[in-house]
Amino acid sequence: MSAPTPRPRQLPRSPVVLRSGQWWLIGRSGSVPASDPVFTTVLDDFAQAMAAADRAVVGLRQSESSAPDPGNRR
Repeated sequence: MSAPTPRPRQLPRSPVVLRSGQWWLIGRSGSVPASDPVFTTVLDDFAQAMAAADRAVVGLRQSESSAPDPGNRR
């Protein structure tokens, strides 16, 4: 049995998708691979920053939910 194919990752609120390690620009008329190394490096950096921000939000929500509520203000 072969390994499952990784799902494409879309950057939030953008027409950009990472498929099999290649960034693609998605439009109404089709898809175009992003080939400019400077642009794809910026996309990589942005995707990493978004993932770090998502992890930070999850951490904050977990710490909020486990913190005691001394005044029953929730």
